Amino acid sequence: MRKLIVIALFLGISCSPKKEVIRIQGSALGTTYGIVCYDCNIESSALQFAVDSIVESANNSMSTYRPNSLISRINKGEENVLVDDQFKKVFDLAQQIHKETDGYFDPTVGILVDAYGFGAQEAVEVTDELRDSLLQYVGFDKLSLKQNVLLKANSNTQFDFNAIAKGYTLDLIALYLTQTGGANYLIELGGEIVAKGQNLDSLRAWTVGIDDPQRFEERVLKQKIQFSDKAMASSGNYRKFRVDEKGNKYVHTIDPFTGEAKMSNVLATSVIADDCATADAWATSFMVMDLPKSLSILKGRSDLWAYIIYSDEQGEIKEWFSPEFEALLID
Repeated sequence: MRKLIVIALFLGISCSPKKEVIRIQGSALGTTYGIVCYDCNIESSALQFAVDSIVESANNSMSTYRPNSLISRINKGEENVLVDDQFKKVFDLAQQIHKETDGYFDPTVGILVDAYGFGAQEAVEVTDELRDSLLQYVGFDKLSLKQNVLLKANSNTQFDFNAIAKGYTLDLIALYLTQTGGANYLIELGGEIVAKGQNLDSLRAWTVGIDDPQRFEERVLKQKIQFSDKAMASSGNYRKFRVDEKGNKYVHTIDPFTGEAKMSNVLATSVIADDCATADAWATSFMVMDLPKSLSILKGRSDLWAYIIYSDEQGEIKEWFSPEFEALLID
């Protein structure tokens, strides 16, 4: 799932020449990334190469846009494809969150994602009959992982890890930075954030901003927060949508139970967790669930800090914060 863009404010910060800092930017996973790292025992060119290598490995494992990736080969029906360790870790985490969300987080909606035109395939007209026929292939319980081979109960089931793989890749980059000695860094990848330590220019936690979903024609911040030693992912429907020839509007959030792609009263979500893969999956899940279910889950989960922007019955824009997230707000 494509993400609500979160603007990382570090990109405009000037650095003191006395401080050892690495700052790089680039392209990855169909989006862009930016990294600021203090105390890393590595040259910027070497870090750029390492990031590219990590991204390349993730793409070869889990990119549905690469015809020869492991996931593409499995989706095409190739048998006995041996998956790698990162594929297994993402599969296990996806399975766990699938259960915790009562099935709302479901990577097997891939066949519907493609049908609506948000995947690697061209869009088709999704009639009620087509949607019902495709739903028979949806369900994470139709997948199992045994001895490094992913098995499908139905050969037509398609799946993707787009709502979790980007966060996982960012976690791998963060792990690499930590291993090089980095104690203070910020990584932003397509709106996902991992923050560790401090911004040593300000000697404060890292500051990031979250877009206003009502201002989709221009970037305007809705909120700013400061946080450290956590990861944040955001999701929203207001920029990622498609209008067909008949004027029907489809969003990229697919309900795995109904197969529908339509707007809800939840406009955007941001989730902070210990790792970005988890934050990534939950931010997507809260876009799929109805608001009362999301709030019910969040009020019982101190490990998930969340911010949800929604419209009430009168169409007014409202905001909900978990206490931990609200404590991070700054003016």
